[in-house]
Amino acid sequence: QVELVESGGGLVQPGGSLRLSCVHSGHSFGSRTMGWYHLAPGKQRELLASIRYDFSTNVADSVKGRFAISRDVAKNTVYLQMSDLKPEDTGVYYCNTPFGLHPWGQGTQVTVSS
Repeated sequence: QVELVESGGGLVQPGGSLRLSCVHSGHSFGSRTMGWYHLAPGKQRELLASIRYDFSTNVADSVKGRFAISRDVAKNTVYLQMSDLKPEDTGVYYCNTPFGLHPWGQGTQVTVSS
């Protein structure tokens, strides 16, 4: 069973940056489309960005220009580079396939506050 382990969150001031990492434990990582999700307080989990096996990406309009997704196949890791962070970016960030195929990890908390 695949395990997803997210890290890299923290407390950051508005306008700051963070890079999140997610390690995928399985052998299928290289062929899977992977995504980053955001769970804001009181809201449903939202898919923000995804990256396919060929490294092509999709990014939600709400974060386009501020967030970027990438992957390192050799490290079985997918990244989310976040910049110009806003208070509304606060929440727990998860990685998974676009349909949540794998068991969800614990996520990583991002808090944007001055």
